[in-house]
Amino acid sequence: MKKSNSTSLAILLVLASCIKNNIAKSSKTRGPSHKNTLVTLDFDCQVVDELDGDKYDALIVVSEAITGWPVQVKPYATIIREAAKADTKVADGTVNVFFTNEKIKWMVFAHTGPVNRDYDDVRRYDDAVVKAVTRAHGSGKKNLLLVIPKSELFSEALTVSLLAAFETLYVPLEVREAFTGRVKAEKFGVLRTHKHADRILRDAVILEHGRIIARDIGGSDPERMAPPRVEDHIFKVFHNKKITINVTSGHDNFKRDFPLLAAVDRAANRIPRHRGRLIHLEYTGEGEIKNTYLFVGKGITYDTGGADVKAGGHMAGMHRDKCGAATITGLMASIAEFMPKGVKVVARLAFVRNSIGADAYVADEIVTSKAGVRVRVGNTDAEGRMVMADPLFHSRQQALNEVNPHLMTVATLTGHAVRAVGEGYSIILENKPAQKIKFAERIQEAGHELAEPFEISTLRREDFDFIAGRNEYEDILQANNDPSSATPRGHQYPAAFLTVSSGLDKHGGDSNKPLKYSHMDIAGSEGGFPGMPTGTPIVALAKIMDLIE
Repeated sequence: MKKSNSTSLAILLVLASCIKNNIAKSSKTRGPSHKNTLVTLDFDCQVVDELDGDKYDALIVVSEAITGWPVQVKPYATIIREAAKADTKVADGTVNVFFTNEKIKWMVFAHTGPVNRDYDDVRRYDDAVVKAVTRAHGSGKKNLLLVIPKSELFSEALTVSLLAAFETLYVPLEVREAFTGRVKAEKFGVLRTHKHADRILRDAVILEHGRIIARDIGGSDPERMAPPRVEDHIFKVFHNKKITINVTSGHDNFKRDFPLLAAVDRAANRIPRHRGRLIHLEYTGEGEIKNTYLFVGKGITYDTGGADVKAGGHMAGMHRDKCGAATITGLMASIAEFMPKGVKVVARLAFVRNSIGADAYVADEIVTSKAGVRVRVGNTDAEGRMVMADPLFHSRQQALNEVNPHLMTVATLTGHAVRAVGEGYSIILENKPAQKIKFAERIQEAGHELAEPFEISTLRREDFDFIAGRNEYEDILQANNDPSSATPRGHQYPAAFLTVSSGLDKHGGDSNKPLKYSHMDIAGSEGGFPGMPTGTPIVALAKIMDLIE
């Protein structure tokens, strides 16, 4: 076991010390120096009350209308209205650049397009901000002032816009390491258009800190973020933070405590740099604990498919099969900065490589889970549920002694999730105790407000019938031989597998010791290959965990 008090690790500068309010007319947030690759934000952030042409070289206005703008930018609104008379596309969901004689000479205006149709949501702001900031960056502008006029429809338009801008300005970890000092912005301001602008900016910076950690781990290539290097990175991220870290490694330890995970790790274990890690993170807030969240994250650092190899080019992009665990690591990084009171958060992160080799586990093997359930392997490419089942068992055991516990699994688990709801959407499904508190509905509402949309799915009797053992040899079947995308209910039945293989079926709605359990399949929300990981659903989770208002 390793503890988080190692003094040999590099120091991650404390984000909280970089978040402060100026006494005068602006609030300022600054991340650590961009010379440190473990950045939060590598540029200054400020809430400003006036335009400053000496400080900012680009004005970015994103709006659903060209009326009702703040007084500071009314001259620019006049320019836009005059341009719209000659070209209706100016105010019809496009991005336009203008050169002005005002305080800031260069301006980009991005109209959101329609926002009030049945199918419109706050992502209109997200899309427009991404286009506008990308345009400014492409023009060589590095000192950006963002203006988001107040929206009557979307209460979180400013938060969504800030996070979209930060995501657009993100520089991947491997690029930061290869090119020290590579940045996309030097100064970033946001005009005060909301009475809580200071808090909104502060929260957005802390959330983006977590999303950066998630993208760094989730998006880096399979060697840069092989399990031992993920471990090193996590220790650096949480150095001097109020997070306890314990790491389980060594194949004998896996076979004893995480036998299903050990089966997946078996082939990779032959290669020292690919050997698996089970990383346990824990945060306990001050005061009386009122809620306990226990997360299990899938962290497959590379998924070859194992013996059921991914053929026909389907292996490309599988370095991002670790985004479930990466996202929960990012959430914990944000929690370490928010330091909420009265809450306990536990994360068990299974970072394992699904390799091909003489020691690879194969279909037809029977492996007994830590819960004592005999599992028949049907397809080695269904490794995600294998590595999460035993950590979920340990979380279940811990939950029995915690205050108001809620267990969650987060994973880029199935291609069926993408087939079912499309790219850009996460899926949540849960057991009866979680349904009783309407958790899925709450996170769907939070995601809808904050541009991290969820679709709700449901566990059915057919899902448990599907995994039922076919004969006396096994208790349950891990998977069939077809891809999940070609299997009816291909994203639902894996949640049934996790429920039974971990023993959580003993704690459902019919139990005298019910435990809330929610499963999130985020395969659809992490973007297509080659794409950039998003860090979804850190923001929605932060909202329903009351980390942000």
